[in-house]
This record gives sequence, structure tokens and C-alpha cells, in this order.
Amino acid sequence: MRAVLETRLKAAAVRVHDLEVELERVRADLVDAEEVLKLRTIGLEQYLEALAEEEQPAETVVDPSPRKPVGPRRAVPHRANAAGAEDLSVDYQAVMAAAAEAGNDGLGARRAAVGLGWDSASASRVEGARARLKRLVEQGCLVETNPGRFTLPTERQADGAVRPGGGS
Repeated sequence: MRAVLETRLKAAAVRVHDLEVELERVRADLVDAEEVLKLRTIGLEQYLEALAEEEQPAETVVDPSPRKPVGPRRAVPHRANAAGAEDLSVDYQAVMAAAAEAGNDGLGARRAAVGLGWDSASASRVEGARARLKRLVEQGCLVETNPGRFTLPTERQADGAVRPGGGS
């Protein structure tokens, strides 16, 4: 009888441990889902604000933008044509914010995918984030300091004096 009770005790302890592990996983999923909800709420608010601005009568338009249009609207304007991160789309602003948080450590594609509210376990989402990072590098908004590590450009890099990665 003692052996049966000890076996049941061990089984119960294993079950408790398994449930605790699952609880931690669910809590982590909840934190991720709350972050996605926050980003989507911000995106919806920005979209609704843009719609409200478009629906205003033409007479209420104050001063048009002092910058000249540079052709078709680009998701990532070239650094010379951009006044700041606010000129970027919402996704690119999220990537730039994640790069700023990463600091000198650099931002990787998987971490950028998380910053966009995407599933970082999905290879296609990680590659989409990597494409956005590369596009920001092409436009001079980010610098690829090491393969796969992206940071905000320093003043010297922004002026073109230093180009990490051996590019010209």
C-alpha cells in the first residue's frame, strides 16, 4: 500500500510541475498578446485620425507642407528627405523604436518581429522584419554594424564618414 501511495504522490508532484510550466507559458503568451493589442490599438487610432483629417473640408486646410513632394509616397523616405521618424509608417516607427531601445547591442530580426507584434517563431515573420531592417539601412535610417545587428547611426555614420560592413 505504501508503494501505491508514494507512486500517486510522485504523479501528483509531476502534474503540479507540468501545470506550473504551462501557467508560465500562458502568462508569457498573455504579455505578448497584450503588447499586440496595444500596438494594434495605436495603429487603429492613427488610422482613424488620418481618416478624420481627410474628411475635413478643404477650406480648413492650413498651410501645406513646406517640403516638396519627392515622387510617390515611400514607406521609408530617404534620410535626406525625412524630417524624422514621424515620416515613417507605423511599422517602421516601431522598428526604429525597438532599435533605439536595443542601443549599442544592436537589434536583430527576431527582436524586431516581436517589436512589430509578430510571432517571432514564424520564419516568414522574422524574414519580413529583416527586410524592413534592410530597407531602413538602404535609406540611411539604420546601420548594420555586424551581420544581422542593426543600430541607429552615429553622427559620423550619418554624415557618411564611416560605413560599417565594408560598404562604400
